[in-house]
Amino acid sequence: MTNFTKILNRMHKLLKYSIILMFPFLFLGKAYAGNNDLAELPTIIINGEEYPCVYLSPIFIFPELKFKNKQQEKFYWKTVRDVKKTLPYAKLAAQLMAETDSHLATLTSEKEKKTYLKAKEKELFAQFEKDLKSMTISQGKILIRLVDRECEKTTYEIIKMYKGGFSAVLWQGIARIFGSNLKSEYDEKDKDQIIERVIILVEAGQL
Repeated sequence: MTNFTKILNRMHKLLKYSIILMFPFLFLGKAYAGNNDLAELPTIIINGEEYPCVYLSPIFIFPELKFKNKQQEKFYWKTVRDVKKTLPYAKLAAQLMAETDSHLATLTSEKEKKTYLKAKEKELFAQFEKDLKSMTISQGKILIRLVDRECEKTTYEIIKMYKGGFSAVLWQGIARIFGSNLKSEYDEKDKDQIIERVIILVEAGQL
């Protein structure tokens, strides 16, 4: 028996064992399907036998992080916490920006656009002001960079686009007082490598 045949046989046994483990999930699928048949699954044929085939999410593997000291390790896990808190807001900002632009495109007059933006701003402040105020300064800095990652525009550019240059300069001045910079750009290749790594692992459900 060749090594290749041995590998196939082992895979065959492994698949049979996997099917046994998967049965509870198949019946769960039946419940969601709402009929007497199991929810349809793609199949794969091995050695003439047909098996349900489930495609798993990719798993990302990075080199192991080696911390120089406890302080560095603590900072890493603080970054993980901050990314988990701010990433959903950055993604939501991109979604809201797309929706806003889409609606603005349907309006013909500048008055209509200003009225819409004013109402939208009031709505968003009421919805998110409390959450954003509860963020720490470090979380605010990460959020600014993540907004650039998700929206492909800096926070400064977004404010300028919707509120005008004066508002952008005003908010930039306030941000600088607190050590932040609304013009911060996301740099996954250099200074934001660790943040990018954390985002990938968080989105994959590995962190």
